[in-house]
Amino acid sequence: MKQKEIISAALLALSVFCLGWFIKAGIDDFASKDRKVSVKGLAEQEVPADKVTWPIVSKEIGNDLPGLYDRIAATQAKIKAFLIKGGVKEDEISLNAPQVVDLTAREYETNKAYRYIVTSVLTVTSKNVDQVRKLISKQGDLLREGVAITGDSYENQIQYEFVAFKEMKPKMMQEAIENAQVTAEQFAKNSHSKLNKIVSADQGQFSIENRDEYTPWIKKVRVVTTVTYSLKN
Repeated sequence: MKQKEIISAALLALSVFCLGWFIKAGIDDFASKDRKVSVKGLAEQEVPADKVTWPIVSKEIGNDLPGLYDRIAATQAKIKAFLIKGGVKEDEISLNAPQVVDLTAREYETNKAYRYIVTSVLTVTSKNVDQVRKLISKQGDLLREGVAITGDSYENQIQYEFVAFKEMKPKMMQEAIENAQVTAEQFAKNSHSKLNKIVSADQGQFSIENRDEYTPWIKKVRVVTTVTYSLKN
């Protein structure tokens, strides 16, 4: 009888022990699931612009509208010849219709020596950025031919773009995640833990900006991603 009681007590003790162990393991597993760290990973790279848009603006003033159109046409021909001689291709040049302002139609414009202002915009769009930049620096050559290029207005500024961005996007995302992992590993080390697997990661926020206001043809590509890791003991 005593032997049966001893066996029963032993089985009960073993059951209680196993139950306690399973409960502890479950609690530890539940606690470990909530142990996470979210870090940000950054990747930056400077790249040259691979597309340039150059609006070339010229103006003519006078009272004889047909004569002004002839002068504008002659100016456009000189600009186009200058561009083609400099290596710009024919299909990289586009010409907008001239814009005419009649000053007599404005009530506040009085006592003007001329009536019309005709503005012409010839636009160069090219992927050969270095070549176009050389021509931009040689605009003075047009002055020798009597062609005056007006200064950049807000709506007609030279624009530099980086259109090959999609090709470098995967590599930059990988670099950003790797940098995030370095930060997370340091955090885990400081908290006496070990880094586990990635729980979640966003697609990253990309931005393309001029490196500075003086070199708009150099772009700074930047991505910031947030990665969440689980931690374990």
